[in-house]
Amino acid sequence: MYAFIKTFHSHLAWILLVVLVISVLVVAISKVSKKPFTASHLKVAFFGMLATQIQLTLGLILYFISPYGLKNLSGATMKDSFGRLLAVEHPLIMIIAIILISVGYSKAKKAIDTDKAYSAVLIYYPLALILILSRIPWSVWMKG
Repeated sequence: MYAFIKTFHSHLAWILLVVLVISVLVVAISKVSKKPFTASHLKVAFFGMLATQIQLTLGLILYFISPYGLKNLSGATMKDSFGRLLAVEHPLIMIIAIILISVGYSKAKKAIDTDKAYSAVLIYYPLALILILSRIPWSVWMKG
């Protein structure tokens, strides 16, 4: 079960990154083109948020069943940069990024003004994407 969830979590991350980049690009191009913020823009942002929520669920399951998550928390782990990345930094930063995406989507959904809706997505989503990219364990990401 652990191997399946880990593999699924790793492969879904590619989809998540693509969906987030597409979300940001679609909204940015529409804003530059001065198009009104429509339901289709909100759907694109929603799919970005949905992908992160699914990834969070898988990540939390992994955190509790993986030998590199909760079971690995110790003083020795904090001294090891890779162990600390897997046990603390990756989960914490990903949760913060998912919160940012959720806030951005919520603000865009509630915004009455087109500029505020665009701004909500264009501020929160790229910031979250930067955080996500900064804490991906690149050296082991796709190695089984």
